[in-house]
Amino acid sequence: MTIHNVPKVLFATLLMLMLSIGAAAQWGPTLTHNIDSLLGHPMFQRTQVAVYVYDLDADTVVYDRGSRQLMRPASVMKVLTSTAALHNLGADHPFITTLSYSGTIERDTLLPDSVEQHNVLHGDLYLRGGFDPLFGPDDMKAFIQSLREQDIRRIDGTVYADLSFKDTLKWGQGWCWDDKATTLTPLLYNAKDIFITRFMQSLDADSIVRPANYRRLTQGGLERDTVTLCCRIHTISQMIGRMMKESDNLFAESLFYQLGRSGRKAAEQEYGLIRELGLNPDDYTVADGSGLSLYNYLTPQVVVRLLRHVWNTPRLLNVLYPSLPIAGYDGTLKKRMKGTAAEGNVHAKTGTLSKVSTLAGYATTSSGSHLAFCIFNQGVLNSQEGRDFQDRVCQQLVK
Repeated sequence: MTIHNVPKVLFATLLMLMLSIGAAAQWGPTLTHNIDSLLGHPMFQRTQVAVYVYDLDADTVVYDRGSRQLMRPASVMKVLTSTAALHNLGADHPFITTLSYSGTIERDTLLPDSVEQHNVLHGDLYLRGGFDPLFGPDDMKAFIQSLREQDIRRIDGTVYADLSFKDTLKWGQGWCWDDKATTLTPLLYNAKDIFITRFMQSLDADSIVRPANYRRLTQGGLERDTVTLCCRIHTISQMIGRMMKESDNLFAESLFYQLGRSGRKAAEQEYGLIRELGLNPDDYTVADGSGLSLYNYLTPQVVVRLLRHVWNTPRLLNVLYPSLPIAGYDGTLKKRMKGTAAEGNVHAKTGTLSKVSTLAGYATTSSGSHLAFCIFNQGVLNSQEGRDFQDRVCQQLVK
């Protein structure tokens, strides 16, 4: 029987089997032996480890040690957060911060005719936060400029800070009280909880007479119709690079809350993505977007499934892959794997918590093969031990 007489379905099955066998032959016992040798280190007599490696080209597993073990992912959690956001919202999803007003704008009749007159706002200003960590000096200038364009020089009313975008909790579920984390607020300036202070200072600097204090709006937000003066927007594609390269927790949480504003709770959407990957979401725990929470539990298997999904989905890969730190070059991997074969060939997300060190991403081998991998180290007294082990595994992967 010639190959032309083989049914198409059977031929496809045989082809996949041949590729799988070819992949197994390519990696052979050498990779397994080398990683197993690394696992012989005395540190693993007192710590936990899981390693999972997948050949993306051959679509097959090439190494598995504890891939279904539930462990704390630390900032590798950001792989799930970013993938879910890109999957459900898209790279162009906007983070919107708005300045609006209610009332009327009229000439300031309190001034004598001999004095140059300007407008007064007989009403209130509203600052509506969209949890945008990129809102900065240029955006604040645009807010003030919008008042200048209306020739407003006095606010005869109240300044409201509309914080209804999210709940009133300052920190995420399961965060430690001594974590050095920025307050989670939907009104951010330079990624800090100083928005209102800077806005008031900007009014003063522009000689706009304002009320001495401001009021917060939380649940329910605006209760009246307003007129928009200025709207500043940034997108997921603009922020994901800093989030992943520098492992910025605030950026990750802002993304998590954006997910939660789109119809279902953020965690539910991430569980939904896990279900789409063919895994049972009940087997995992999602507590926040950044990985700071001690309640998060994932497995190397689900992380690699995510990486495989991204690899096979161009609209996700084109945004997420460039955002990953590159070994020896930038981000949280800038000083790692320098001068080794892994330098420039590993694009991966790092993760660090107390006694936890993780790494997950992609590796390109010397033969041009593409791998997805995940390494979880738990119970390590010195995080450097975990990082050194991960670097050595990566060096074996790229050979």
